[in-house]
Amino acid sequence: MKKALLAATAVAASALTTALVVAPAASASGWEWPGRHHDRTSIPFTEATVTAAADGSFTLKWNAKGTRHVEIKANGKVVAKGGAKGQATVTGLPAADRQWFDFKADHGQGLHLADRLVKLEGAVNFRDAGGYRTTTGQWVKMGEVYRSDALNKLTPGDLAKLQRLRVKTVFDLRMQDERTKDADKVPAGAHYVVADVFAGSGSFQTLPKTPDEAVNAMIGAEKAMVGGEGGKKAYTQVFEGIGNDRARSVLFHCTAGKDRTGWANASLLTALGVPQETVMADYLASNDYRKAANDAVLSHLPAPQAAVYKPMLDVRPEYLNAGYDEVKATYGTFDRYLKDGLGIDARELRELKQDLLVG
Repeated sequence: MKKALLAATAVAASALTTALVVAPAASASGWEWPGRHHDRTSIPFTEATVTAAADGSFTLKWNAKGTRHVEIKANGKVVAKGGAKGQATVTGLPAADRQWFDFKADHGQGLHLADRLVKLEGAVNFRDAGGYRTTTGQWVKMGEVYRSDALNKLTPGDLAKLQRLRVKTVFDLRMQDERTKDADKVPAGAHYVVADVFAGSGSFQTLPKTPDEAVNAMIGAEKAMVGGEGGKKAYTQVFEGIGNDRARSVLFHCTAGKDRTGWANASLLTALGVPQETVMADYLASNDYRKAANDAVLSHLPAPQAAVYKPMLDVRPEYLNAGYDEVKATYGTFDRYLKDGLGIDARELRELKQDLLVG
């Protein structure tokens, strides 16, 4: 039981499935998302997803409004085709680190997509930050930015795969004791950067005793990510790294890949103009990717302790919303958070979009 408690504590310290594309809408709180009123139609796809199955098959879905014909290629060969809206299952493709598909309609730009999850032996929540449609009709490129849980259990095969995926910069968002206990394994030649989100914050110095205390701790930690000096410095490092490392892939991670990593990805997607509902769906997907690991931890705890730990193993809408609430309370707008909190001005934001968006 002691081992299970330590495992749960480690994951909680990180605190605070495929591409889902939805039409933008105002949040219940009235939050205004960047680029809401623009209309870009150079990419006709409003939805395009790749979902890998355990048997090696791939399910492809698409919706390209205003077109008549869609063709999808893999490895240079047509593997699926149909009308403006469709679905296909593709089998028999050779094994690959990531299987890529090229979606092309009868007019407009195409898309280069893969399943979001990158399967590794030593990590369960390693996934691509891209593959999402923005409010302007552009799409976030895949294969440029990755997010993950801890890297200390990566196998030699995992590291070789990440090297082939061009991962050259790794941002470690964890606290010093986490880094010492479970030191990162990074691909050969990668630049390792410590970006401690909770440095000096005092978050998670004591563990909660009730489920309500656990929820409040998670909400408080989310706010500290936005308002704390450690969080501002760490996320500034991440954004600068993404902006500077344009020819290679960037990876950021924490222990569970869901909270500190979750805010890094949510803020990046928000800055790029991805709609609120999509950002939230990406954030909540950690519950699916981490389900087996979380269930294993909880199954070794007595019921009262499991009830306390579960809120810390979860991601919940109220956690991420607490971060956005802190942005609004402190900075007024998300653009002001980027500028005053992270030092990203309008020019740098334009350059980031030019680098990471297509369409």
